[in-house]
Amino acid sequence: MAEKKLSEVEIIKENSDYLRGSLVQSLDNKITGALYPDDTQLIKFHGAYQQTDRDLESERKTQKLEPLYSMMIRIRVPGGVATPAQWLRMDELASKYGNGTMKLTTRQAFQLHGIRKRHLKATIQGFNEVMLDSIAGCGDVNRNVMCSPNPNESKVHEAVWDISRQISAEFTPQTSAYYEIWMDGQPVDESQPFTTRPQDTAAAKDAEPIYGKTYLPRKFKIAIAVPPYNDTDIFANDIGLVAIEKDGELEGFNVAAGGGLGMTFGMPETFPRLADMLGYVDKKDVLKVCEAILTTQRDNGNRENRKFSRLKYTIERMGLEAFKQEVERRTGFAFQEAKPYKFIHSGDPLGWTKTHDGHYNLGLFIEGGRIVDYPDYPLRTALRVLASINEGDFRLTGNQNLVIGHISAEKKPVVEAILDKYGVLQATYKQTALRQNSIACVALNTCSLAFAEAERYLPSLIDKIDLIIRAHGLEKDAINIRMTGCPNGCGRPYLGEIAFIGKSPGRYNLYLGAAHNGERMNKLYREMLDEAGILAELEPIIGAYARERQRNETFGDFVIRQGYVKATTHGTNFHD
Repeated sequence: MAEKKLSEVEIIKENSDYLRGSLVQSLDNKITGALYPDDTQLIKFHGAYQQTDRDLESERKTQKLEPLYSMMIRIRVPGGVATPAQWLRMDELASKYGNGTMKLTTRQAFQLHGIRKRHLKATIQGFNEVMLDSIAGCGDVNRNVMCSPNPNESKVHEAVWDISRQISAEFTPQTSAYYEIWMDGQPVDESQPFTTRPQDTAAAKDAEPIYGKTYLPRKFKIAIAVPPYNDTDIFANDIGLVAIEKDGELEGFNVAAGGGLGMTFGMPETFPRLADMLGYVDKKDVLKVCEAILTTQRDNGNRENRKFSRLKYTIERMGLEAFKQEVERRTGFAFQEAKPYKFIHSGDPLGWTKTHDGHYNLGLFIEGGRIVDYPDYPLRTALRVLASINEGDFRLTGNQNLVIGHISAEKKPVVEAILDKYGVLQATYKQTALRQNSIACVALNTCSLAFAEAERYLPSLIDKIDLIIRAHGLEKDAINIRMTGCPNGCGRPYLGEIAFIGKSPGRYNLYLGAAHNGERMNKLYREMLDEAGILAELEPIIGAYARERQRNETFGDFVIRQGYVKATTHGTNFHD
């Protein structure tokens, strides 16, 4: 039997001494703003990506300068809940070392952009001081664990939030390389496993009891949702957990596995895929089940070709039933039959809601997840002022929005007055429901994979689509609309009822027909459209939807019923 040829990244991990590599030397090298090539892979496990400003590539090349290198760093927020002090520190770091903005991601994490290599350690130490970290923000490990960001909404939500933090802690890498490289002896959250390096008589050595020396074949994602809201798009994750309640208490979870939305243009053997339901487990067993799924992927995932290394391809290769049996073998018990549940929407509730403990949450629409002061809309300033009163908390949603949570009845008018003064409430309430349900990835100018714009372009495109929406009286009808600069799926485009995926500068493939509740992917409708083509295609469909939809029929269901596209029933027929 021929020996398998490992991918280049696998070899880098194998030789990295538990994610150390030559990162210290890379950081100390003052000659270049870049890291050594192998370290650009290892830095991901520490939460950062090396990027360049693609807007300046031609100019810098003409001047015979190296590309303008910088770091994007992703800071974990398990369950999405941050304190006012943490928000203020992230805001401070964005100005001191970043590009003056924060990005709220679709995985309920913070992103800082534009950080120079020489400032990376100071940035990490800065958010470490408020008990945030970036380990496993990226890389071939379990990423930030998502759940509904409203733990005070009910006892079930509170229990789910607590479990999301347990899962995050369980699968955080054990290596002390993160602490060793970045912390310089700073105090850290003692609950984290990466703070001390085990010693033996021969030499100091790390161990990864769950991951092993080469970690996972590819990134791994876990999300939890509490019906009826699928606000974390659980079926897009390697593990999706549906909370099941009984008499107002969390009873357990329906467990789904095998979701993942990346694909490659021109390679139909790659495809986005939603997770398959495996069955139900009691809440006491959920950590054991998650570990069994993760280790099954660790031991069976493709380590030769990273395009086929996600869990979705492992399940396709093994077969769903064989995969399920292997997970059951590792746990020592069988899944029960999945319990009934119903999702109605994958978006966020916006505006004020009252929680079970008498407090209030305020959902705010954040376009593209970008926290910045616009010329006529000082959003970042408003949120800084709000954090300074030290009331409640800041909750990042899976749709790039923000919830100001746990506000007392006494402080509710104060919060409302601050946000009203800076126009934040108006910026949420005045939008069409289409815009309120939009997601865009960063794309250009910093993402090296992007073929086209996304975050910088989608708002102006929606301005034009909104004219069609308002002309047909649909401004209050929620339609999930998403845009990405490439097919890798970071903004979950394949779950958009309307979605645009960048194919080349100014040209997009148009996809239609995803389920409004996140339980069905869309399908390709038209290719290589410019803006005029997009509007020409959408206008008659939106008009028909306004005239001919059935009662309570969502846009995604309508375009399938009317035959614009066929329903995608599985990743393997996504391209049909």
